[in-house]
Amino acid sequence: MSEDGVELETTGETVGEAKWLALRELEKLHPGLDKSAVRFQVVTEGERGLLGVGYSPARVVARLDSAAAPVSAEPPPEDETESAAQLRALVVRVCEGLGIRCRIEVRDVDEDLTATCSGGDLGLLIGKHGQTIDAVQYLANAIVYRDRPDERKPVVVDASGYRARRRASLDALAVRGAERASSGSSVELEPMSAVERKIVHRRLEDFPGIVTRSEGTEPNRRVVIDPSGE
Repeated sequence: MSEDGVELETTGETVGEAKWLALRELEKLHPGLDKSAVRFQVVTEGERGLLGVGYSPARVVARLDSAAAPVSAEPPPEDETESAAQLRALVVRVCEGLGIRCRIEVRDVDEDLTATCSGGDLGLLIGKHGQTIDAVQYLANAIVYRDRPDERKPVVVDASGYRARRRASLDALAVRGAERASSGSSVELEPMSAVERKIVHRRLEDFPGIVTRSEGTEPNRRVVIDPSGE
């Protein structure tokens, strides 16, 4: 197995048998495998010696790109929490509904509960300005701890490092806006989700010479940075 997907070599009496064995092994790694996504390279076609003497098997290499792997969750640990299992099931269902092929890993720690999707092009899951993945995360936060409010902690849904990249982009955008606003003019930032507006407000809460507020209606609600006049 490589970072780009799965690759394995199998042998059989014929090329067809070697391919069949390769598919069986890949199905163990990826239940629900789309067989049409597997690519084969025939290394040797195999030979039968005279009167059956000197037989050499057929050898094939089967490859499945990570982008073509079906939705699959990492095998859950035996002590997986109920919350982690609920989040896993929700994200799998969403990805299957969108027709997205990816791998899903769920991590439950003291600070938060996180589902991370990895694979090929996950743009459909992320959505424009993160609208889709934010909606999935909002839904997860509403559902996972609905019956156990005393256990509630932040639920994060991420895809291919999107959260870290977007946070860095929002931090830079917020600071640029605050620097402009501190010179005496209000600055309106682009429309953002509630999750992103919260990141901006927190980033600028200690920035000198400015105050922040949100205005507008969803989905065009945005952060406005005003000079504080101090």
